[in-house]
Amino acid sequence: MAEKLLNQLPPDLRRLYTKAVEAAQRENHDYALTLFCQVLKTEPALFECRKALRAAQAVKSAGASTGFFKKMMSGGGSLPQITKAKLALKNNPAEAMAIAEEVLNSDANNSSAHRIIVDAAQALGLPQTAALSLELMVRNSPTNKALVVEFADAVAASGGNATVAEQFLDELIRTSPYDPDLQQAQKNLSAHKTMDEGGYGALEDGQGSYRDILKNKDEAVSLEQEQRSQKSEDVALRLIEEYETRLITEPNNLKLLRSLAELYTQKNQFPRALALYDRIKQSDLGSDASLDRAIAETRLRQFDFQAAQFNPFDEGNAEMTAAIQAEKAAFQLAECQKRVEKYPTDLAIRFELGQLYFAAGKIGEAIAEFQKAQGNPHKRLAAMSLLAQCFAKRKMFDLAARTLQNAIKEKPGFDEEKKDLTYQLGCVLEAMGKKDEAIEQFKTIYELDISYQDVAAKVDAYYAGQ
Repeated sequence: MAEKLLNQLPPDLRRLYTKAVEAAQRENHDYALTLFCQVLKTEPALFECRKALRAAQAVKSAGASTGFFKKMMSGGGSLPQITKAKLALKNNPAEAMAIAEEVLNSDANNSSAHRIIVDAAQALGLPQTAALSLELMVRNSPTNKALVVEFADAVAASGGNATVAEQFLDELIRTSPYDPDLQQAQKNLSAHKTMDEGGYGALEDGQGSYRDILKNKDEAVSLEQEQRSQKSEDVALRLIEEYETRLITEPNNLKLLRSLAELYTQKNQFPRALALYDRIKQSDLGSDASLDRAIAETRLRQFDFQAAQFNPFDEGNAEMTAAIQAEKAAFQLAECQKRVEKYPTDLAIRFELGQLYFAAGKIGEAIAEFQKAQGNPHKRLAAMSLLAQCFAKRKMFDLAARTLQNAIKEKPGFDEEKKDLTYQLGCVLEAMGKKDEAIEQFKTIYELDISYQDVAAKVDAYYAGQ
């Protein structure tokens, strides 16, 4: 089901929609809400009507009483309808959406109702409707990272209020500048805005033409080449030459400097790339967190490039290669420590530091970081898994088992992550001498995936022993 325009409706529904709009203009809110809902019950894909309904709901809620009694009535009174909508969601998402709208007619900010609208809209293939409710949910919970990312992704995928999504993302990125989820959402949103502002949305609708977007063939070719993540040898060289020429007249164009640095990195000309990044760092906008990340990644690629110059099968090069790898590891650790000092509340960086400590064999330091990183809901289970491995390395098997058991309880489904946690728990129980308990963990995996690691050998050996 695709979202529809008003002119796609039959005449009787268009007349009903017009009556609803007129009722809203006369501030006859209840009648307007009733009519809007009637239209949407027949045609849930009419996004224009959904937006008008949201506006009417907001106006009515703004004029209602806001005391304790009202909150109690709206929360408690809507619970049976929310439950009914949830039950309908699986088999009849359109009906679930209609029920949720009834809740929103009296409580426009009810997050449970908006969540049902989002899930139902996604099931029906109505992305703009989903983005509309997500925007209202985010306005009510602006610090909910998962919700903000979901809203930004919905806007990037289908259109919506990109400016609002950017504002909420930027606010979270200020406090967690290295969060990979936020950075990816920002990239997706930026790509959507570029396409939208460039006029590509009109092309998707069958309107406009490439002539309206790109003035000539050369510009089209240049744009297409710039968007490639891995540019061919000749294209990269041509762009480097072009950008270097532009820098003569645009020496303070930071976007140009960064694009050129990325091209030099691609060409393995790391000193030039780092020099350009340093020019950006010296500017007023040089405190960009993503810039620090780009510089660090360039340095890491430089280490890998240096190591790749030596033949790994030549015994004489082994010592040199090992020295480069050791220098790379030391740089990674020191760079991550600096970021933790700069952004001490960013738990994603804490998790990254814990991984580096773990790889370096600094188990005590790794434990401290993983314990803190558990506070990040997106890193929690991964942090618990590595924390258990740290305990196991110190032969604290009871702590490792308890940590894994707690992590497994938080996984409702049996995906790859839960499979790994279960396998780890089996290995820890084996180390504790609890063979019967261990084999139960392996049998759980065996039932679903006989090919996972050495589970088949362990389970077969157990039954053969009997």
